Amino acid sequence: MKVLITGGNGFLGLAVVKKTLELTDYQIKCFIRSSKNLNELNQLQIQYSDRLEIQRGSLLNDQNCADAVCDVDMIYHLAAATGGAPAEMFLNSSVATDHLLKAVISSGRDIKVVFCSSFSVYGTANLPNNSIIDENTCLEAEPLKRDAYSLTKLYQEKLVREYFERFHLPVAVIRPGVIYGPGLTGISGRVGLNLFGLFLHLGGKNLLPLTYVDNCADAFVCVSKGADFQFDVYNAVDDDLMTSREFLRAYKKTVRKVFSLPINYHVMIFLSWLCEKYHSYSNGQLPDVFTRYKTASIWKGRQYTNVKLKSIGWTCRVSTKTGLKNYLTYMKDNLA
Repeated sequence: MKVLITGGNGFLGLAVVKKTLELTDYQIKCFIRSSKNLNELNQLQIQYSDRLEIQRGSLLNDQNCADAVCDVDMIYHLAAATGGAPAEMFLNSSVATDHLLKAVISSGRDIKVVFCSSFSVYGTANLPNNSIIDENTCLEAEPLKRDAYSLTKLYQEKLVREYFERFHLPVAVIRPGVIYGPGLTGISGRVGLNLFGLFLHLGGKNLLPLTYVDNCADAFVCVSKGADFQFDVYNAVDDDLMTSREFLRAYKKTVRKVFSLPINYHVMIFLSWLCEKYHSYSNGQLPDVFTRYKTASIWKGRQYTNVKLKSIGWTCRVSTKTGLKNYLTYMKDNLA
């Protein structure tokens, strides 16, 4: 089996490359656009010289895509924009995915696709408090009310579904929660936001849909072996999830002291309403950073399940206790 991994030098992508090399005998072609994390990839290529090759290129280039898929049996498609202008994000997510999948169809090969989506495609704003988010939760109906990332990931996933339905492309989808681990130094917005040196703690006692980067990488290997590839979808979250309050307490104890101001969810809804009103009154002079829809989407309490992923053999190898320790230690050593 030969696997093409797009975005293989990203935070998750690099972990997926490592886990696939460790847990399988697959041959790997790592397709990358930038020079980020090349040192680690080059070390892996030396260690696994007979199994890992690196191809530089752009998914926006048709010939690069054709060369990438010409000899592979499966694709882990992780490449996507995580920031920047909305138009740029759409280009490097949906348009790039379209080029890649067109190359797959044109190749005439029976290539399976494991697509990396996101929890951000779920439409959660209008769900009751403490609803369980599983693979059947409705998709976001109003992505323009969320943010650019949610919009681009939703359209990217819809595009993959179109190829599945139109061309019978074998597809499985992984929707990770909040991926964390050594290599990242930021705090998830689900915990709160830093505002001029004051940390607004908005998550309260909500559970965080955490997935340690190695556990999430394990999911790709597991899905590659156990999925039916009939557009089956799998949530990737860990077992022993912690609350936002527990995370912030551990961060303060291990990494650094921060002055935090806890804000109740209902208070945040009221403040979001005021922000909307002033945005309208000022004709947009104050950006609508906070809206009731965004607030409900991100900071209303939820429950999460990984039962479906476990049904095909996935196990949570790294506990939240261990993962958090690794993550916070890395943050402490690298924040300076």
